[in-house]
Order: sequence, then C-alpha cells, then structure tokens
Amino acid sequence: MSFRFSSHKELEGKHAFLGASKYHWINYDLEKMEKIWTNQFASERGTKLHNLAKMLIEMGIRMKDDGQTLNSYVNDAIRFRMTPEVVLKYSENCFGTADAISFEKRVLRVHDLKTGVHPGSPHQLEVYAALFCFEYDINPYDIEMLFAIYQGDEVFPYIGDPVRITAIQAKMKEFDVKIEKMKEVML
Repeated sequence: MSFRFSSHKELEGKHAFLGASKYHWINYDLEKMEKIWTNQFASERGTKLHNLAKMLIEMGIRMKDDGQTLNSYVNDAIRFRMTPEVVLKYSENCFGTADAISFEKRVLRVHDLKTGVHPGSPHQLEVYAALFCFEYDINPYDIEMLFAIYQGDEVFPYIGDPVRITAIQAKMKEFDVKIEKMKEVML
C-alpha cells in the first residue's frame, strides 16, 4: 500500500514565496526577506493597476484630472485614442507588450505606465517602436515617434530617434538569427 499524500488542490499551479523552487530565501535575513517580499507585492500591485488602466481605457472612462500617475496615463491614452496592452512581435524570440500605443497621421505614440520605484527608461519605449516598425513594415525615418513614461505623478516625454530605432532593429535581427542557430544545436 502506498503512502497517502494530502491533496492541496487549491495550491496547484501556484508557487509559494517561501517555496522550494525559490530556495534562495533560506540565505536571507529578515531585512532581505522583507525587501524581496515588498518587491513581489509591488509587482503584483503593478499588474493589477495595468489591468485596471486597460479596462478604463477600453471603456473610455476618464479619471479625475489630479496629476496622479494612473489618472494622467488613462486620460492621455483616451485623449490620444490609444490601444492598451498591445503585443508587438518581431519573432518568437523578440516581442513585447506596449502599455498603450497608437499610430495615426504618421505619428507613433507609445506610453508606459510605471507603478514601481525603479525609474523608467526610454529604451523600453524604443524597443516597442522598433518592434512596431518591423511588424508593420514602417521605416522609422518616415514617421514621428512620441514616447511618454508615467511615473511618480510625473510624465516624462521623449522624442523617438530613428537612428536609435534602426540600430535596435539591426541588433534584433542579429540576435534573433544567433538564437535560432543556437536552438538548432541545443534542441
């Protein structure tokens, strides 16, 4: 007769913060554990805020214009008729989800909602622009690119540089080819 293990169906597919597969916590002190848990909590909160923003944008529900990050992000996305959470793909190895994006009258807008404490970077928005241009066969030199990062109740605008976007595209191509060759050998 084999041993009868408890079922725990409610935990299937989940991972515990203090689980075996993330065993590094056994080397943490309380301060480090608290920092890591807080970061994970902030990440989960950020996911929920992105989902809320997506729903508000899709429904056209404007927020109180009080300068708060989420409100400014949602209101601007609605004002510029942007589409939230758009997956942009170059290949299986190179894709990403833009928080909010629009392309109208040769102007590409990409907005990024940052809910954490780490500062946002325009490089992420440049990658989205490169992906967009690849996917829709658009020359970065033929369009205007306007980016914005929403974080800490501020909006940080950037103008996209076609030189940088084409350099990122070249790197995407080069790295994608290399990854595919590596897959052939390793898989």
